[in-house]
Amino acid sequence: MTLSETARFAFTPDLTICRVLNGMWQVSGGHGRIDPARAVDAMFAYHDAGFTTWDLADHYGPAEEFIGNFRRRFTARYGAERLSEVQAFTKWVPRPGRMTRRIVEDNIARSLRRMGVETLDLLQFHWWEYDDPAYLDALTFLAQLRDEGKIRHLALTNFDTAHLKIIGEHGIRVVSNQVQYSLIDRRPEVQMVPFCQEHNIQLLTYGTVCGGLLSEKYLGQAEPGHGALNTASLQKYKQMVNTWGGWGLFQELLRALKRIGDKHGVSIANVAVRAILDRPTVAGVIVGVRLGVADHRSDTARVFDFTLDAEDQTWIQAVLDKSQNLYRLIGDCGDEYRG
Repeated sequence: MTLSETARFAFTPDLTICRVLNGMWQVSGGHGRIDPARAVDAMFAYHDAGFTTWDLADHYGPAEEFIGNFRRRFTARYGAERLSEVQAFTKWVPRPGRMTRRIVEDNIARSLRRMGVETLDLLQFHWWEYDDPAYLDALTFLAQLRDEGKIRHLALTNFDTAHLKIIGEHGIRVVSNQVQYSLIDRRPEVQMVPFCQEHNIQLLTYGTVCGGLLSEKYLGQAEPGHGALNTASLQKYKQMVNTWGGWGLFQELLRALKRIGDKHGVSIANVAVRAILDRPTVAGVIVGVRLGVADHRSDTARVFDFTLDAEDQTWIQAVLDKSQNLYRLIGDCGDEYRG
């Protein structure tokens, strides 16, 4: 399996990524047991197929250690000179409170040690409480570590537009913001996308296939009860579907996506991902991987084999026009995490 050339994207002038990132939230628990040895074996399968970019976090269970183990085995198999083929984007999600240079440096050192790297490709920072302005101190120290070579690029995750603007006004340069963005959740289009277009900031998106709900598996099926939603992702995104318009309207969307998929010879999930990849400022879509448990590489690769035409967009929009406005109900990107 070889990915189309369109799968690669110049995320920054010095960093090219695969536009479908391998999401590692699924190794943190809540998605079934992951065997470490089988997980690293599966990472080679993804990499060799062209899915070279990984999204992880300091709190995703053993995710950073998996990257470290993968890199060590990769070096033994292919040589250290090929390690530049691997991109690993981690996060730091501290508890709010006083931020000192020592606190920031110690946490970044831990990620560096776990991942077996001298420089983090991308550090994505999250902050739970906007009322605590110490996030600006943390970002100031992170920017210093970037300038000293410990971090290649500094980024954010789940920040809203207002605070993205504040960060910029404090002279702190970030290259991306990771946000929830799907055909169900189009809140980024209200403020975030226009702001990012103006300030040359990329978006990395998650929840784009709603934990697997946007797939043939749920087409024509009765609404699943809580017991049938056996992963943290399914539970999270089913709640989002409920707010968006409910199971009946969701079935209308699945039928529309199936019609488009059949037209292009691809899956519902392919159409859902392609629709967001085509949005302005979106550098990549994060698709969760259950390493050693399930494998969707062959299907996911087809995302890069087709484009959506005007007719496709019309069919999708006809359903979306019937949905609730999640921006009015929830707020801007990340507001669901801050009450």
